[in-house]
Amino acid sequence: MTLGAIIAANRFGLGARPGELRDIGGDARGWLLKQIMNARPAPRELSGLASSAEAFQLFAEALRRRRQERNAAPSEKEVKGDDKPRMENEPREKLAAIYLEQVAARYRIAVRTEEPFRERLVHFWTNHFAVSADKAQVAGLAGALENEAVRPNVAGRFEDLLLAVESHPAMIFYLDNQASIGPSSLLAQRAAKRAKGNPKLDINENLAREILELHTLGVDGGYSQKDVTTFALALTGWSIANGRGKESERVGQFQFREQVHEPGAKSILGKSYKDDGVAQPRAVLHDLAMHPATATHVATKLARHFIADQPPRSAVERLAKVFRDTEGDLPSLHRALVECPEAWEQVSTKFKTPHDYVVSTFRMLDFIPPQPRQILAPFQQLGQRPYTPGSPAGWPDTASQWDGPDALLKRIEWATAVGKRVGSNVHPLDVGTQSLGSALSERTRVAISRAESGAQGMALLLASPEFQRR
Repeated sequence: MTLGAIIAANRFGLGARPGELRDIGGDARGWLLKQIMNARPAPRELSGLASSAEAFQLFAEALRRRRQERNAAPSEKEVKGDDKPRMENEPREKLAAIYLEQVAARYRIAVRTEEPFRERLVHFWTNHFAVSADKAQVAGLAGALENEAVRPNVAGRFEDLLLAVESHPAMIFYLDNQASIGPSSLLAQRAAKRAKGNPKLDINENLAREILELHTLGVDGGYSQKDVTTFALALTGWSIANGRGKESERVGQFQFREQVHEPGAKSILGKSYKDDGVAQPRAVLHDLAMHPATATHVATKLARHFIADQPPRSAVERLAKVFRDTEGDLPSLHRALVECPEAWEQVSTKFKTPHDYVVSTFRMLDFIPPQPRQILAPFQQLGQRPYTPGSPAGWPDTASQWDGPDALLKRIEWATAVGKRVGSNVHPLDVGTQSLGSALSERTRVAISRAESGAQGMALLLASPEFQRR
């Protein structure tokens, strides 16, 4: 078990499964590179999951029934006590069920996959383009964004990934772009006539701002507030078909609503974009994907995730150059990451997030709980409920955000619970060696060997500094 194999499985991958270090052998880089080239069919665990369109339709139908029931009731006071909660909760319950199945499928894939580097990249890019399922309309769409926009494009170009994500219903709903209306659009003009004045119709800058600040250029990427506002005007009309117009057969899918789009040419970052409807913001996205600041921003995030909390400048510059030279070809960028010498200098440099901690535990034990709620529970307990980062910035990726006293106490509690469950069925030193190889220190080995029980030994392994890092 070489040091390279340990780094490949635990830093680039999702934690070593039994026999994985042996399978990697002395060709760690080759093992990783095989995983990132070419497209793959959708994992079988995704079959049967609700698509974003289906989730939208279920939610819309539940809301429609709720409105009908409310209208049928003589008054809110006359609705029976047992009926009112059902009317209020039905849409949320439908989305919660979809959310649970999406979470379960995600982690069944993560625990079983033989291409863990590829899967980590899927998770990385999903977090880069974060939406949060704690917003009601997004609860059934967050997993679909990963499966419909990220997975199919992780071996393609950044530009294609960017376009797929920004036009996905989850992103549009999360950042409220469906409610953004151009002040000079056809709809605004009609509303003004009806209102005999200025109607309260506004553009929403959320999507434009997050694309510039988080998804492409970065906070110091050289754009201005005027660029944000103008880009938001260009994005008006990017919405989701709701079944009320001519495109009812596309309910829940992307739809360009020309009647709310702000007409006219737009100037963004010093370049003019002609008025050609849906193609206008697509042209902006193309240029953002090719911008040097985007290359640096993406390179910095990749280096931070895979190398160190304070990413080496040399690695960032190397990755950014590959991004620029290949016009955002993701396999080339991922290959350059694998070839960064800085990534192989030390073992266990990154503190595991709760996501990493739980997944690597399940992989080490070659186990995944059978029920969706059981799969969700440890992530929720440790403070990283899947698909709910709480902000468009996504989950933090540095140790300072995850290694506080309360967070570490929760990890110890969970490690103890896992130890009690599996301690009599596995030998902690054996599974620890299979997962960490020579990275498992002599001090930890001695502590485990002196444990009073298998349960205590397993808890010590999971709580050890070596297993807490990747």
